[in-house]
Amino acid sequence: MANESEMKLYLLPEDCMVQILSFTSPHDACQLSLISTMVRDAAVSDLLWEKFLPSDYREIIERLVLPIVFASKKELFLKFFSPLLIDGGSKSFSIDRATSKKCYMLSARELSITWSTNPLYWCWKPLLHSSRFPEGVELIMVCWLEIKGKINTRMLSPRTTYGAYLIVNLAGRAFGLDSLPSEVSVNVDNHESKGIVYLRRNYANNRKQELEMVLMRHRVETLRSRVDRGGQERSLCEREDGWLEVELGEFYCDGVNHKEVTMCLKEVKGEHLKGGLIVEGVELRPK
Repeated sequence: MANESEMKLYLLPEDCMVQILSFTSPHDACQLSLISTMVRDAAVSDLLWEKFLPSDYREIIERLVLPIVFASKKELFLKFFSPLLIDGGSKSFSIDRATSKKCYMLSARELSITWSTNPLYWCWKPLLHSSRFPEGVELIMVCWLEIKGKINTRMLSPRTTYGAYLIVNLAGRAFGLDSLPSEVSVNVDNHESKGIVYLRRNYANNRKQELEMVLMRHRVETLRSRVDRGGQERSLCEREDGWLEVELGEFYCDGVNHKEVTMCLKEVKGEHLKGGLIVEGVELRPK
């Protein structure tokens, strides 16, 4: 019976087997290639891996800062797992390993940061080996903190829920960032996802916070009452690359109606000085 089934399998033309495998995932296709030589040939064919690649992969290749060499569509797909700089280095592109969906990151240069062009308030500096981008920006001192990013859903994978994450770090001299929560939001058309976040590490010095409450209890409580607390409270999370991230919000990309997504973090109600926030960019990845 097994031999009869295998004989029938061999009767299928390769393009038919490719069509069958295309309804699986890249991971499943690799696993199924162990069944037989015929399935293996279909599982490594360019016809199959072209179906797994983003529909606009040729355009993405043209936008790469550094050209990549690949001998097959499968090899190209695997190279997309690592973030690659595009658009002159202002963005990066990759494919999510778990879902095979598109991921983008907007560098700090791609964001609209209030007063970032004034060296008295923000300092652009090289990020060396700690970032995929050559430079980021560090907050010197401002009272009005507002960071915005925009992307069109046309660039993203269809039928996918995305999360938007601000990628930052805190300098040793950081101050005033956790006196009040910052408001975070993602807006797409009439949909808004929002929350608040205290810009501090989870192991922040509790003594510092206690001293703040003793010295400025009335002022801090008055200011905190002004903050829009709609949505959930979020926190900075450690990333494997050494940076910190906070989710700004989420949205659904249907792939039909192309819309502009606006992502934002702001703290503009406290009127107090703050500094020491280092911004790498905003990452968009499937949830």
